[in-house]
Amino acid sequence: MCGIVGEIRFDGRPASATLVQEMARAMQTRGPDAEGLFVQNGIAVGHRRLKIIDHSEAAQQPMIDPELGLGIVYNGAIYNYPELRAELEGKGHRFFSHGDTEVILKAYRQWGEACVEHFNGMFAFALWERDSGRLFLARDRLGIKPLYLAEVPGGLRFGSSLPAVARGEAVDRSIDPVALHHYLSFHAVVPAPHTILTGVRKLPPGHTLTATPDGRMEQRRYWRLAMGPREEADLTRGEGEWVERVLEGLRASVRRRLVADTPVGVLLSGGVDSSLVVGLLSELGQTGLKTFSVGFESAGGEAGDEFQYSDIVAERYATDHTRIRVDSRERLLPNLDGCIRAMSEPMVSHDNIGFYLLSEEVSKHVRVVQSGQGADEIFAGYHWYPPLLDESDETAAEAYARVFADRDHADYAALVEDAWLGEDHSRAFVRSHFDGLDGARPVDKALHLDTTVMLVDDPVKRVDNMTMAWGLEARVPFLDHELVELAACIPAEHKVAGDGKHVLKQAARRVIPAEVIDRPKGYFPVPALKYLDGPVLDRVRDTLDSRRARERGLFRRDTVERLLQAPSDHITPLGGSKLWQIALLESWLQLHGY
Repeated sequence: MCGIVGEIRFDGRPASATLVQEMARAMQTRGPDAEGLFVQNGIAVGHRRLKIIDHSEAAQQPMIDPELGLGIVYNGAIYNYPELRAELEGKGHRFFSHGDTEVILKAYRQWGEACVEHFNGMFAFALWERDSGRLFLARDRLGIKPLYLAEVPGGLRFGSSLPAVARGEAVDRSIDPVALHHYLSFHAVVPAPHTILTGVRKLPPGHTLTATPDGRMEQRRYWRLAMGPREEADLTRGEGEWVERVLEGLRASVRRRLVADTPVGVLLSGGVDSSLVVGLLSELGQTGLKTFSVGFESAGGEAGDEFQYSDIVAERYATDHTRIRVDSRERLLPNLDGCIRAMSEPMVSHDNIGFYLLSEEVSKHVRVVQSGQGADEIFAGYHWYPPLLDESDETAAEAYARVFADRDHADYAALVEDAWLGEDHSRAFVRSHFDGLDGARPVDKALHLDTTVMLVDDPVKRVDNMTMAWGLEARVPFLDHELVELAACIPAEHKVAGDGKHVLKQAARRVIPAEVIDRPKGYFPVPALKYLDGPVLDRVRDTLDSRRARERGLFRRDTVERLLQAPSDHITPLGGSKLWQIALLESWLQLHGY
C-alpha cells in the first residue's frame, strides 16, 4: 500500500521534478517508509512506500526494469501475484525482486493492456515505456484504490489523492457545479469522473487510460458487472447451494488477503460482516488474531457503540481485542481537522472520524487489516432494496432516489445561491444508470448502482482515506471481484429476504455465533455529529460564519441560519445531519486552501 504521483508532458518541456516531489510529500502518511522519484525527459513520477510485501530494497519504487524498458509506480496489493509469477516464469520471464510490483511489469510485457484482466486485488498504477514514452494508467475493478487526474496545459498529472494532484497553479480549483449537486443531493457521493474541483477528475473503477507523448489519450473499460442470474441454473439453484457457493467464495477471498510479509488484523465492528471475517480467519488457523473496535458516547437517545457484539466474537475466537472508546469533547473535536485533512474528497458520513481514530490506534499494533465493507451493497443489506422488488421500470429510479438522496431538487434550490442552481444532476444520473441496464430488474439496478458507484465513493473511499492517514493498509474481502460477480448472479429474493443479506446470514450461521447474526441491524454511529450541540455546534457555526465561507457564496444565509437554529430538526432520510453536511464541505475547502 502506497501513494503514487506523476506528470507527463505533451509539449516537449521537461516534467517538473520539484512539483512531483512536492505532490509526493503531500501524501507522506500513505507511505511513511520510503520515498522515490524518477525523472526522464517528459515524465516524472514519485512514490511513497508502505512496506507490506517484500520489504527489501529490490522492491523499492519507482521500479525500473532496464531489460524490458519499463517503469512503474504502484499502489495496492495483487493477491494472486505468486501464481502469476510462477506462470510468467514459465513463459521465460526473470525476476529480480520477490513482491507484486515486478509481477505487474512482467504481466504488462506479456499481455499488454490486458494484464489488468489477470489481476486479483486492489490497485492503481502508472506504467511507462522508456522507448515510446507511452504512459499506461489503471484502476482496479471496484475502485478500492484511488486514481485522480488533472489535465493541465501541455500535460497530464495523476496521483493517489486529490489534494496532491491539485498542487501547482495550473490546476483549476473552482467548484464543479455537477459535483456540488451530487455532494448535497446524492448522499455526498460524487461519481467518477467528477470531483468537487473542476480541474481534477477520477479514473473510473475498472478502467485504464493510455497517454502518448503527442497528447492523445484513450480510456478503456476492461470490467463490467453483470447483474442478475446469468444462466438457467442460477434461477433453479436452491438456497443451500447458494450458501455453499458464497462460503466457498468468502473463504477464498479471506485467504487471499492474508498475503503479506507482516501480520494481518481485523476491524471488528460487531456486525455480521466483520464478525464473519474473524470467524473465517479462525477457520484458516489464525490464532492470536488482533481485532479492534471503536465506540462513542450516546447522544439523542442513540447508542454510540456496539461493544456488546464485538465482545461476543472476540471472546468466541480468543482474539487479542482492543476497545477504543472516544469521548467527543476530549478526542472527537480536537481530531476533526486531522480527519478532514485526510479526506481526498469531502465525505459527510459521521463514521469518518470513527475510522480515523480507530486507524490511529490500530496502526500502533499492525500494518494490515481486513474489514467488512461492501457486504451490504453486494448482498442487499439496506432497507431500500426489498420495496424495489415490486417497483416497475418506470418508477424504480425515482423510488430509489427518494429513499437514498439527502435532498430533492427543491430543497437543493433552497440551500444554494442562485449562481449554483442548474439541472437536477443527481436524479438525472440515477435515471441514466437505471436506463442503461436493459433487462435487469429494478432491485438489481439499485444493487448495481450501489456496488459500482455508491460503494466506491463512500464506504470504500472512507476506509482507504482514514486508514492511509496512519500508514495502515485495509483489505476488503467482500470486494473480491470474483465474489462480487458471484453475488450478482444470486436471484434478489435470496438476498433481500428477512431484513436483508439473507443468503450471507445463512452462510454466517455455519461459522459465527447466532447472537451476532440475529441482532438488530447497526451502523457505525457517531451521534455527536448527527445531533449537533455544544462545542461541535460552535465549531460548525464559526466555519459557516467565517469570511471565507461568506465570500465563497455557496449557501443562502437564511437557510444556513435556519439549520443552525435547530440542527436536530434537519436530518436526511439516511440519518445524517444536513447542517454537518454543509459545514464539512466548507471545512474541507478551507483546510485544503481552496
